[in-house]
Amino acid sequence: MDRMDIKSLSYEDLERRLVGMGERAFRAGQVFGWLHEKLVTDFDQMGNVPAALRERLKEEFALTVLEPVEVKVSRVDGTRKYLFGLADGNVIESVWMKYHHGCSVCVSSQVGCRMGCAFCASTIEGLERNLTPGEMLEQVYRIQSLTGERVSHVVVMGSGEPFDNYDSLMGFLRLLSHEKGLNISLRNVTVSTCGLVPGILRFAGEGLPVTLALSLHGSNDEVRRSLMPVANKYPLEEVLSACQEYFRQTGRRLTFEYSLIKGVNDSPSQARELAALVAPLHGHVNLIPVNPVEERGYHSSGKKDIQAFQAVLTKAGIAVTIRREMGRDIQGACGQLRRSFRKKQGCQKADPGGV
Repeated sequence: MDRMDIKSLSYEDLERRLVGMGERAFRAGQVFGWLHEKLVTDFDQMGNVPAALRERLKEEFALTVLEPVEVKVSRVDGTRKYLFGLADGNVIESVWMKYHHGCSVCVSSQVGCRMGCAFCASTIEGLERNLTPGEMLEQVYRIQSLTGERVSHVVVMGSGEPFDNYDSLMGFLRLLSHEKGLNISLRNVTVSTCGLVPGILRFAGEGLPVTLALSLHGSNDEVRRSLMPVANKYPLEEVLSACQEYFRQTGRRLTFEYSLIKGVNDSPSQARELAALVAPLHGHVNLIPVNPVEERGYHSSGKKDIQAFQAVLTKAGIAVTIRREMGRDIQGACGQLRRSFRKKQGCQKADPGGV
């Protein structure tokens, strides 16, 4: 039987397990601090934990530690893209970005993805498995340790659909923001979804001050269905209604991610459609020049078309920015580095073609 990942346990669960092992409750605080504040990579580094307990921890629990398989550093902006190896031989991507307001880490929530978005490399080989809360946390912990820089912001926008791994996402968020851990404010956390309506509504009920980002990418259902299979199940009216409910329950302004693809979703008329869609939601539109993916054949809109699209939204009173392109020279988009690594290793699967 596989050992439990100790890093995935909540403080309360860890305390219960240690007390069940005959230990005093205060030991949970010591162990938790070593794991989530000091970010140790070995039980023997827990200096104030008795040797006998450290041995029992080794027997009872697995300690997830990610090792970088490949690291790429952008010559343009210093962005670092990490390919981390998992205990089962899988690999996942994480990205470190430095801004004037602090350091941000983009984490993956799954190995691969089953959502099938047509412009994304993450989903080309489908979903391998969900990540544990500990594996999600380790992306932040290991990058902070490797860079020596405090992580202040986290975006769950890497490979995978977070709401398709809901329980691990919630465990991750609670541990990430725990006062005895890194204590990263949930106001500095963004979770991105392709539009799983039940997940949005469930997340709204959690009462967390997290920013929700909707991957929109189409100003009408027809275009969105051509790019995102999930749109066949959840039409825009239903998705945007769930977003409105999220705003109502949390008071958090939403972000709408819109990848601009040349000749597909970047016309002035589509910009006007988009403005009409998001105006009632008082959200922020983030325009993203799409990263080209070899297997997909999509290309980014030209600079003039992007600026014209932005101008239409601005004139309509929509808060809009063009995302600063971070790490394009190092395969910065979701799934690209993992995809190229697996191709070199000769371990490709057929494209599953969506949900």
